[in-house]
Amino acid sequence: MFGRIRAWHRRHWHDRSRVEKVEVQSRLLWRCSTWFLFLSWDVPFVAPGMRHGPLQLALGVATVVVGAAQAFQGNKVHRLACDHYLGRIEEPRRGLLVAGGLCALSLALLAGLRAAHGIGDPTLLLVVLYIMMPFGMTYCLLVPPRTFLWRFALLGIPVVAVLAPAEVAGAQLFGLAIGVALSGLYALLVSRCGAWTLSVMWESDRARQTEARLAVAEERLRFGRDMHDVLGRNLAVIALKAELAVQLAQRGRPEAVAQMVEVQRIAQESQKEVREVVRGYREADLGVEIEGARGVLEAAGIGCDYSGPSEELTVEVQSALGWVVREATTNVLRHGDARSVAIRLAVGGRTATLVVENDGVPERPHTTPGSGLAGLRERLSALGGTLEAGPAGEGLFRLTAEVPR
Repeated sequence: MFGRIRAWHRRHWHDRSRVEKVEVQSRLLWRCSTWFLFLSWDVPFVAPGMRHGPLQLALGVATVVVGAAQAFQGNKVHRLACDHYLGRIEEPRRGLLVAGGLCALSLALLAGLRAAHGIGDPTLLLVVLYIMMPFGMTYCLLVPPRTFLWRFALLGIPVVAVLAPAEVAGAQLFGLAIGVALSGLYALLVSRCGAWTLSVMWESDRARQTEARLAVAEERLRFGRDMHDVLGRNLAVIALKAELAVQLAQRGRPEAVAQMVEVQRIAQESQKEVREVVRGYREADLGVEIEGARGVLEAAGIGCDYSGPSEELTVEVQSALGWVVREATTNVLRHGDARSVAIRLAVGGRTATLVVENDGVPERPHTTPGSGLAGLRERLSALGGTLEAGPAGEGLFRLTAEVPR
């Protein structure tokens, strides 16, 4: 049983993103609120009247059963209405009509129970407010706020019309109408404000993803422009000289050899320039990478703490450790659910050691080795360094890179 609970926890909670967790928590809160109102505002005030006689018992049981159906249907259609508000599905009109029908049926049963003296004046308002809540929390997600408020306030009129024949005093009827109108504001604050918060979070998450894709595309364009600037002119010159050499060779002219030698020289220079461009692209500055990692992590809501000496390292060592920071940051954002990351740099007499440690590691982390860590090991091994990565206990993951200075 506990294994099933842990499996459910991993599948429905631990492996979700932060925004997904907030949405799951919000939906769970809405569902629990509906059932809490049913168990605290409906059942306790309807049940005592069942002891007064068979008619009161039948009406009371029917009121409680329909109230439970309201809670169930309200949660079901509220989930669909929330998805509609977030732009995922169409408006759930049929479910809303069912919720409205159950609301009207509950009011009719409550009026009958009141007429049979099965419920008193002090508790009537709370039962009416519960009856209106499941429908109101759903309807407020489907129409603009102002439209919802005045339409929901008008529902006080049929409530008064249904309860007026049940020997309810005029002042109390007026209070019921006011209570229904104010409960619309409560439903708007609880339901629509939460859905609006979810929509803002999802929009922000999509914006971050779009920004990351645009950054990658911009970097590719920059690299493409650099390669074009390096190779474009040289390849045009090589093509012209090769064509000239062919024509000279066809005529038996000895100048063709000189042209081919020139083509060879230009090709060698182009190869050298390409290596310089690629080397500049692949080298990473450690300080820049640490600041970039801190900015990206903090933007994602993850705290980042760095500690290390101010001694300068060689360009090769800085580039290698910079790539370690970049890959570690990528893994933190992609896997697990980290809340804090610690980056520590220690420079000894002959070696420089960089440790990146984060929390929020899943109970069953991804076991398939990625190409990122393998590439880092190859890069560090070329400098005589080593790389170790793995769980460090208590939900921690530690990546340690050691490079000779």
